[in-house]
Amino acid sequence: MITQNDIDTILSGRGHVLDSHGSKIGSIGQVYLDDQTQDPSWVTVKTGLFGTSESFAPLQGANVNGNDVTIGYTKDQVKDAPRIESDGALSPEEEDRLYRHYGLSGHTAGVAGTTDDTGRDFLETDTTRTTGTGTSGYESGFQAGDERLDRRDKPGTVGHDTSGPTTDDAMTRSEEQLHVGTERREAGRARLRKYVVTENVTKTVPVTHEEVRVEREPITDANRGDALDGPSISEEEHEVVLHAERPVVEKEAVPVERVRLDKETVTAQETVTEEVRKEKIELLDADGTDLDGTTNGTDRRTQ
Repeated sequence: MITQNDIDTILSGRGHVLDSHGSKIGSIGQVYLDDQTQDPSWVTVKTGLFGTSESFAPLQGANVNGNDVTIGYTKDQVKDAPRIESDGALSPEEEDRLYRHYGLSGHTAGVAGTTDDTGRDFLETDTTRTTGTGTSGYESGFQAGDERLDRRDKPGTVGHDTSGPTTDDAMTRSEEQLHVGTERREAGRARLRKYVVTENVTKTVPVTHEEVRVEREPITDANRGDALDGPSISEEEHEVVLHAERPVVEKEAVPVERVRLDKETVTAQETVTEEVRKEKIELLDADGTDLDGTTNGTDRRTQ
């Protein structure tokens, strides 16, 4: 359960509202207090581009985790909540709509003493306002339980800012800027490994061999002497040696190339998306009425 002791943490300006599944819904905007118990009752959730949309979410059964608030409702329930301007106290009709949307009971709309004023104070992280119904808010720099002081009539005191107890006649508007750099880290490793494979190589090589053939020549005057040399009738044998070539295989390991590891730097474009916060300044009259439209960071003229 969230109590007044958690207000400083909630309004630190760095927290988000998480749904019942732990998913981020949006950043914390304002916190509304119950007028009887002074305990946090509602929180507004900034969603949309640059947090331009705010939705009300109940803090019943919510928990604080660091700078974040975890509520017992889903992201869709919060985003589908009735559209209510978070510029002051809730009217009875607005509170009724919220209670009906979230299925809550025990709301105070219609209770005696709550006419045009619901009796709920609100806390916000952007600016301190005084609304026409008499409710006033804290800036995120106040501590829980700080006395709400009206310094408008004190000499030399103009306003209150998070930078100190009092300020001069100017209000400082700040915003976050996104600075993107790079860091070098190990992304992986590569190595060379040599191993042996076996493959079949086929080559054709010419080979020769000798074959025997019979040559016959007639008896002539030139060879008659050789023919008559020896006995007239006899038995003889003559033989010749035949030769043949066969393939002879020899293997030799020879170097064919050298392989080494090298590195090259490749540049790619990577898009980074991040949320940044900025302060806005608005011009209000004594009744809390907006005198002009808001222009980010520019001066605003009075009517």
